[in-house]
Amino acid sequence: MHVTSVRDFHPTRESIPPPNVSYQQSVLGLAPNLHPLNPFPFILRAAALYPDKLALAHPDVKHPAFYTYAVWAQRIQNMAYALIQAGIRPGDRVAVIAPNWYNPHFVAHDKNETLSVDAHFGILAARAIVAPVNTRLTPPEVSYILEHSGSKLILVDREFTHLIENTNVPIIVCHDTGRAGDPYESFLSAGRVFSAEKGWAGLDIELDENAGAVLCYTSGTTGRPKGVLTTLRGSYLAAIGNVVEGQMTHESTYLWILPMFHAAGWTFPWANVFACATQITMRTVNYPLIWKHLLNSGVTHYCGAPTVQIGIVNDPAARPLPRPISAVIAGAAPTAQVISQLEEKGIKPVHVYGLTEVRALALFKEVASLNVFLKTYGPFTRCYDHPHWKTLTLEQRAKLMARQGQSFATAQDIRVVYSSDDEELRDVPKDGRTVGEVLMRGNLVMKEYFRDPEATRKAFRGDHFHSGDLAVWHPDGVIQVVDRSKDLIISGGENASSLAIELELSSHPHVLEVSVVARSHPKWGERPMAFVLIRPEHAPKWKDNHDGFAAELIRHARTLLPGFACPEWVQIVDELPKTSTGKILKTNLRKVVAKL
Repeated sequence: MHVTSVRDFHPTRESIPPPNVSYQQSVLGLAPNLHPLNPFPFILRAAALYPDKLALAHPDVKHPAFYTYAVWAQRIQNMAYALIQAGIRPGDRVAVIAPNWYNPHFVAHDKNETLSVDAHFGILAARAIVAPVNTRLTPPEVSYILEHSGSKLILVDREFTHLIENTNVPIIVCHDTGRAGDPYESFLSAGRVFSAEKGWAGLDIELDENAGAVLCYTSGTTGRPKGVLTTLRGSYLAAIGNVVEGQMTHESTYLWILPMFHAAGWTFPWANVFACATQITMRTVNYPLIWKHLLNSGVTHYCGAPTVQIGIVNDPAARPLPRPISAVIAGAAPTAQVISQLEEKGIKPVHVYGLTEVRALALFKEVASLNVFLKTYGPFTRCYDHPHWKTLTLEQRAKLMARQGQSFATAQDIRVVYSSDDEELRDVPKDGRTVGEVLMRGNLVMKEYFRDPEATRKAFRGDHFHSGDLAVWHPDGVIQVVDRSKDLIISGGENASSLAIELELSSHPHVLEVSVVARSHPKWGERPMAFVLIRPEHAPKWKDNHDGFAAELIRHARTLLPGFACPEWVQIVDELPKTSTGKILKTNLRKVVAKL
C-alpha cells in the first residue's frame, strides 16, 4: 500500500464523524451485570481505541479506498439509520447482492457472492439480519430466496440488477464509486440526516443475544434451497475464538483471500475488528497480488483452503518472507508437502475444522450456481501443536497436523459416535481406529434451518448437530476426519477413505493436487479413481505418457496403501473443479466418472 494513495483518498462529507463523537449506546433496561453478546459493538470499541488507525484498505483498483476506524464507524452508523428510515425493523432480513470485486461497502471474490463489509455491522446495528444472495444464481432462484427469507430491502450492485427485475422489494443500487451522487452514498447520507446527530445513543441495543445475525441459503440441487440462521451470540463468541486461536492484536494486518460470503468469512470480519486489526481486500484470488501484499503490506494473517495454499507457495513470486505469517487452513487436511513449502516461506500453518456445505448446480468449467452456507461459524476445532512436535520429522508432524483436533476456545465438546438414526448416542472408543460420525453442540453451531422445523429437528436429533463427517477418536482426545459419509469408497466390503488415499498420493513428488472418488467396478463394487494435477516442472515429462504416469503413481500407492485402497484408475487433468474457497467439488468428478 502506498502512503500517498491513503492520503489522496477523501471519504464523503457524511462519512466524517462529528467532533467529540461518543461511542456509547443507551443501556436503559439492562442490568448492570449483564450485556447481550453481539459482534456489532466491536466497531465502537475499535473506533474509540484507535480512531485514526487504518481499518479497511483496498489499494488495487481504479478508485482505491482507505477508511480509518472513525470514518468506517460513521459510515456504519449512517447505514443503520438509513435502514431504519427505510422501514427496517428488528428481525427483518436485508438482502445483499454483491459484485465479483471490491467496492467500499461490498467485499467480493471471484465466482461467488459475498457479504458487504458495512453490512456485517450496519445491518446488525439496525437489529436486522444479513441475507446474502449469490450473484451466480438465476433470477428464479434469487426470487425464491428473496421470497422465502422475507427480505424487506435489497442492497445490490448495478451489474446485478437483472437478477431482481421482477421483485417488489425496495432496492438500493450501488454504482461502486464511493463518491457523492452514487445512490448508495446518497442512502448513507440520508441516514446521517435522519439521525439528527443522535449518534450511537439513538440506536437501540438488541437485548436478545440469540436473535438472528446472518441468513445464508443453499443452492439446493434437489428441492428448494434451505436457509441457515446463525445468532449474534454465536457470531460474537466465534469471532473472539478466532482472535484467541489466531493470536491477533491491534498490530495485525489481515489479507482477505477467503471470501467473506463463506460462513460469514469464518467470522473474521468481526474478529479483525475485535482485534482492531487492519484489513486488506482484493477482488479475486490473484497469486502475484497476494505475494505483493505478503511481501510489502505488513500482512500477518490470512485464511485459505489447502488448494489456495498450493497456489500461493507455487507462484513464481513465492520467496522467504521478511516476517512470519499465520495461515489458517480449513476445507481439507494440509499435506506434508504443503506444510513444508509454507514453512520454507515463513508461513505458519494453523489447521482448523468446521462445517459448511457446498451445493453445485453445474459441471465445472461452468460452475454457474454455487453457494455456501454455514452449519458452524467457520472453525470449530483446531489441531493444537505441542512442544515435542519440534523434535519430529516433517512427515511425522504433518500426520499429526492433518488431524482435525479439539474444540475451539469458545466451542463446546465435540464427539464421535456410532452412526445411527436413533436418539441414543454412543461414543466410539478412543482407539484411533473405530469410525463414527462427528457430532457437536454449543455456541458455535447454527441456530436452525429458517422456516423449516422438520429439517432442524432431523439435524439436531439427540440434542447434537449431526455433521455427516466420519472420523476416528484418538487416545489423546483428538478427532481425525477420515471422510464424508458420501465420499467413503466401499471396495470389496472394505471401507477406503478418499482423504487418506489423497494424502498418500500427494506425497509423490510430481503430484501438485489430487482428488479421489469412487468408480463402479464389476468385481469389487467400487474402486478408487484418482484425478491428478501434475506439478508444472514435471508436466513435460508426462505430456505424451499419461499411462506411464498412472502406472508409476499406482506403484507408489502400493507401497503406502492396502490393495483395496490403491487407485484402479488415474487420470491427469489440467484443473480440478473447485469452489471459490478452494474446495474440490467431488460432485462434479462423480458426474465425470458416471459417464466412463
